[in-house]
Amino acid sequence: MRDTGDLPLLKVGLIGCGGRGTGAAEDCLRAAPRVQLVAVADLFADRAVKCLGWLAEQKLPGFRLDDVRVFTGFDAWCRLIDTAGVDLVLLCTPPGFRPLHFAAAVEAGKHVFLEKPVAVDPVGVRRILAAGERAREQRLAVVAGTIYRHHPAFRETIRRVHGGAIGAVRAARCAYNTGGVWRRDRKPGESDMEWQCRNWYYFDWLSGDFIVEQHVHTLDVVNWALGAPRGRAVGGGGRQARTGPEHGNIYDHFAIDYEYPGGVHVLSVCRQIAGTPSEVGAWFSGVDGTAAPYAGEINGGRAWKFEGEAPNPYVEEHVDLIRSIREKRPLNETRAIAGSTLTAILGREAAYTGKTLTWEDVAGSDQDLSPPRYEFGPLAVRPVPMPGT
Repeated sequence: MRDTGDLPLLKVGLIGCGGRGTGAAEDCLRAAPRVQLVAVADLFADRAVKCLGWLAEQKLPGFRLDDVRVFTGFDAWCRLIDTAGVDLVLLCTPPGFRPLHFAAAVEAGKHVFLEKPVAVDPVGVRRILAAGERAREQRLAVVAGTIYRHHPAFRETIRRVHGGAIGAVRAARCAYNTGGVWRRDRKPGESDMEWQCRNWYYFDWLSGDFIVEQHVHTLDVVNWALGAPRGRAVGGGGRQARTGPEHGNIYDHFAIDYEYPGGVHVLSVCRQIAGTPSEVGAWFSGVDGTAAPYAGEINGGRAWKFEGEAPNPYVEEHVDLIRSIREKRPLNETRAIAGSTLTAILGREAAYTGKTLTWEDVAGSDQDLSPPRYEFGPLAVRPVPMPGT
């Protein structure tokens, strides 16, 4: 093993200690030597304790429980950024908080791992884009949690599509159909704000609905392959299985027809209903063949199948991030993930309203789903969207 003593120590702070944040911290510590977790922040103390307990059990390099500062409460994130002396911040809270945290981290001169999606509304997307440009000016690295862009099978498939392996793309389909996801029951005495934050997946201001929170992965692959997210969308969705108030105000299925530049139509479907089969992927049809990045294959005149090794992309995205920091060639993936987030929001709003909406309709919208204040107490839930109203 080569000597790593010449590498500078990279100090990491985690904001958001749920399952995804805990996983991101573990992946980051496994990605490279001389990386140390020095601080965590979460709204809830019990989540921070659970996160640190898990990391301690993994016997990870760069982790000593006694070395980690813990911040809790609504201001935990800013206290971590301001006082913990971190070099790299992992932003893994529910996405409704992401624009606020990202802007502050960049302003403080921190490199950022930016979990997807990066916003839940157009106002948040614009704030992300502005902070991303500020990061570029300051030569700060920003890597998003779009794992497929760090997976060799996806990279090579998309490279071949861009190189003409299937000819001009005429149509595509993408899907993120799964069973149900977790839900936490409301406990006696919990305020509206606490219950919504602990059950964040089911509220528009926190998750953006699951087309934004989850399906953004496959929409990002579509944008990557087609090269331009602009266009228009029409579609529908609703609630068939998750109909009670315990499921907040989000849908459980969407079907959207996106029209990309050049008249390329993309059928986008996503569903979260327990007891139903899963299908996750993206498929592209060109004049000379078809491409399936999730399978790592191209069929047609220039047929090809990926047969190389594929490291864990959850770790690999941190490998690429840390390398770019240390080599002083900072990656900045802000524009791509902001574009894919807005693509998902476009589909959501087309379904919510029942209208045909353009990219410009949504990109310039003043929609802001943020609550009036960040404090425990009453917080009304917006009605479930009904097309036509």
